[in-house]
Amino acid sequence: MYRIVASRKRQLRENEKVPALIAFGDSILDTGNNNNLISLAKCNFPPYGKDFIGGKPTGRFSDGKVLTDLLAEGLGIKETVPAYLDPNLQSKDLATGVCFASAIPISGQLKNFKEYIGKLKGVVGEEGANKVISKSLFLLSAGNNDLGINYSVLRVKKYDISTYTSMLVSWTSTIIKDLYGVGVRKIAIFSTTPVGCLPIFRTLHGGLMRSCADDDNKAAELFNSKLLAEVKNLNSSLPQAKIVYVDFYNPLLYLISNPVKSGFSVSDRSCCSTGTVETAILCNKKTPFTCANVSKFVFWDSVHPSERACRITAAPILQDLKKNFL
Repeated sequence: MYRIVASRKRQLRENEKVPALIAFGDSILDTGNNNNLISLAKCNFPPYGKDFIGGKPTGRFSDGKVLTDLLAEGLGIKETVPAYLDPNLQSKDLATGVCFASAIPISGQLKNFKEYIGKLKGVVGEEGANKVISKSLFLLSAGNNDLGINYSVLRVKKYDISTYTSMLVSWTSTIIKDLYGVGVRKIAIFSTTPVGCLPIFRTLHGGLMRSCADDDNKAAELFNSKLLAEVKNLNSSLPQAKIVYVDFYNPLLYLISNPVKSGFSVSDRSCCSTGTVETAILCNKKTPFTCANVSKFVFWDSVHPSERACRITAAPILQDLKKNFL
């Protein structure tokens, strides 16, 4: 046991090609930035975090770890990635990565990132900070909230879906260029989830049988195809940048469509409460019917996969990231 622990610690120390992992985007990657915000999108209360270290809710939209943590762990960087807005954030964590993903608009996340750069320079010096930023891997998750909430739920129909997805890709491209402008060179940009197969959208748009909502999935697929094309363009136009498109849509859809093959038994409902609409404040310790064995569920709440589902989907993602960045 001691040898395994010692080997793991050595791996965490020795990863020089990617010294840090830094995340931007939405709740799929958020490790707790919403906790002190005025927002309904919070989960720093039970039963969230029941399978996290110490069984504590941390603001992660999961029973345990989220993709940000699992990818940092798999890349040998560190076991968990702290939220930048955590009041207990340690300065020693700055050089190995933090998470900015939250309910804050991406413009606010970028503002926080520029503040972070100043703090990082105070810890490792300007040269050291530049090295960390240029060598670190940056995760970006975009499109889920815009398609799932703004377009699908709020029915913002000012634009047709083709125009809207093109706008979203253009905004995402601008974010990547902004990061590039401050020295970022390694970026992994996530596709959306299969939005129409998330339990909440089955309930809202899937009819009496709660089928996957085809229109929502088609919108996600359209966005993803345009995003992939834009990633290719950016790799051609940004010297020394390495930008990788991460397919999260299909690995998660596979689990949803074939739950038994991966040891799950439920993929159309989530573990928390009735599993049909509950997420954030609606998923709390007073809501009844929460499952006893989350490992059998693809989804923890009606929007977010369980830690076990994230671990399974993280495996092919990690292979791709290692091939491209290590």
